[in-house]
Amino acid sequence: MSALPPALPLPPSMRVFQRGWLSANNILFIGDDATALIDSGYAIHAAQTVALVEAALNGRPLDLLANTHLHSDHCGGNAALQAHYPHCVTAIPVGEARAVAAWDQDALSYRATGQQCARFTFQRTIAPGDVMTLGDLSWQALGAPGHDPRSLVFYCAHQGILLSADALWENGFGVIFPELEGESGFTEAADTLDMIARLDLRLVIPGHGAPFTDVAGALARARSRLDYLRADPRRNADNAVKVMLKFLLLERRHITMAEVVALFETNQLMAGARRRFLGGEALQAAERTAAALVRAGAARREGDLLLNHD
Repeated sequence: MSALPPALPLPPSMRVFQRGWLSANNILFIGDDATALIDSGYAIHAAQTVALVEAALNGRPLDLLANTHLHSDHCGGNAALQAHYPHCVTAIPVGEARAVAAWDQDALSYRATGQQCARFTFQRTIAPGDVMTLGDLSWQALGAPGHDPRSLVFYCAHQGILLSADALWENGFGVIFPELEGESGFTEAADTLDMIARLDLRLVIPGHGAPFTDVAGALARARSRLDYLRADPRRNADNAVKVMLKFLLLERRHITMAEVVALFETNQLMAGARRRFLGGEALQAAERTAAALVRAGAARREGDLLLNHD
């Protein structure tokens, strides 16, 4: 659970489970009348997510599970929570309803990224502008495209708190995935940052990393980063393939270089990024990406094996 400065405590009805980068942070609300959880982490951490929620609720049921967006690290625990709390209502972004109902793993990105997500259901949708009561407080859903075109963030004006998902981190934001497939994402990300700048905020709880209070500083860093990526879209593609490979390393702990080469040949997003932006053969892309992770201290090589390094 994250620690906040004493002068800026969370409302008593809120708990933040700060997870590692493989699983998104979870925000638990324990209100007088109802409980709710925002985002549920990655599939291989689903049992841990259930245990964290169960311990914090101390015998109370989970009434509502809501997702900011449906990338696998934000909803991978949905199925386990639904099994554990069969009367829990699940609410997803309205733009994902058709894909989830049909369990279209192409539309949901799971097949494209090569990531896991157990099938789950939903009973409600959330659209930009909708207002929900979470932890006895009023929260408004706001559209936050860029990283994901259908992503939402949640804003409590009374408390000056934003649950920013992957639209804004303390040092950046999530990969701008639409640009990898030739769709617009940079402009939408910039508009989302402008929208966040207009909010009256004292605290941001991001999808990854610790909650933070220097919102102006985070926005400045995010805009600088976005300007850098927009200046040469190959930079976004290069960052994306490194992030995707690191995610697989976090999950598997090690991967052979032959498997990395195969990713750049067959994985929809990684192979597409290579062909559209990065150029070269799969072997070159694999070696270049692995070397970049090693230089950054995020991985290490032992012969033909690439190992995770935290």
